[in-house]
Amino acid sequence: MKAVTSESGFALLAVLLVLALLGVIGAEFAYSMRLEASAVRAWKESVAGTHLAEAGVHQAVRELVRDWGFVTRCAAQPLRFYKRDGTLIERLPFRNVPLGPGQFSYEISDEEARVNVNTVTPDRLDRLLQRLGLEKQGRDTVIDSIQDWRDPNDEHRLNGAESDDYYLKLPVPYRARNANITSVRELLQIRGITNALFEGGDGKTPGLSDLMTVRSPGQINVNTAPDIALEAWGLSTPEIEAVNQDRCNDRVFTVVPGRLAGRGLSANTRTFRIEAVGIMGGQVVARARAVVQRQTDANANVTFLESSTTR
Repeated sequence: MKAVTSESGFALLAVLLVLALLGVIGAEFAYSMRLEASAVRAWKESVAGTHLAEAGVHQAVRELVRDWGFVTRCAAQPLRFYKRDGTLIERLPFRNVPLGPGQFSYEISDEEARVNVNTVTPDRLDRLLQRLGLEKQGRDTVIDSIQDWRDPNDEHRLNGAESDDYYLKLPVPYRARNANITSVRELLQIRGITNALFEGGDGKTPGLSDLMTVRSPGQINVNTAPDIALEAWGLSTPEIEAVNQDRCNDRVFTVVPGRLAGRGLSANTRTFRIEAVGIMGGQVVARARAVVQRQTDANANVTFLESSTTR
C-alpha cells in the first residue's frame, strides 16, 4: 500500500507539473497573440492614417486649382482666397474631415511668404535672427556659415565654417555643399543652427523651418507674410500695423502699394506648402507634407516640388 501511495503521489505531482507547463505555454501563446494582434492593428491604422494624410494633401490641391486671383492672411488665421473681383471664396472643409475609418486635417500656407535662404541679403537675415532672439555673435556665425555653405570656394569667413576647418572635424564628418541649399532641413547641418533655432521654442516663437524656404523667387508676399518677415524686410512697426489692418479688414493688395514699392515685396503667389495629418481614434498617426506650385491662370494644375509622408 505504501508503494502504491508513493506512486500515486508521484503521478499527481507529474500531472500538476504538466498542467503548470501547459498553463505557462498557453499564457505565452495568448500574450504573443495579443502582441501580434496589437501590431497588426497598429500597422493597419498607420496605413489608413497615411492614406488619410495623403487625402488631406489632395483636398488642399483641390482648393489651389480653383479659380482664385489673390490670397491673404490675417494674423494666425487660415489663408483666405479671393476671386479677381474681390469676392471671398468659401474654403473646403480642412479640419477633422471624416473619411472612411478616420479623419484628416490640413493647412495651406504661402511658401512665398517665407524668406528664401538662398537669396536673402545678410542685413535682412540679421534682422530675422535678431527677432528670433539670437545674440550678435550667434547671428554672425549663422550668417557667415550660410554664405560659406553656399559659396563655391573653401575659404571660410570670419565667423563662418568650411569643410576642412569645421565640418570634417565633427564626430560625424561631412562636407559643406558649396552650392545653393536644396531643402530647408539642410539648415540643420550648418554651423550655428541648433534644433531650437530651427524648430522654434515654447510654441510662440517660430523657427527657421516655418520662416524660411528654398522654393520662392526671393520676394515675400505682402498679403501673407508674417510680421517677423516684414520686419526683416525693413518695414517699420507702423507700416506693418497698417498692412495687418488692411489684411484683417478683407482689403487685398492686388499690387504692392506705392508706399512699399521697391522694398522686395510682391502681391501674389504661386507656391504653397501643404501640411496634412491622418487621424485614427482621435490620434495623429501619419503626417504628409508637400510644396506645390500652381501653374498659370490658363492652366490651373499644380506641380509637386517636394512631398513626404511619415508615420
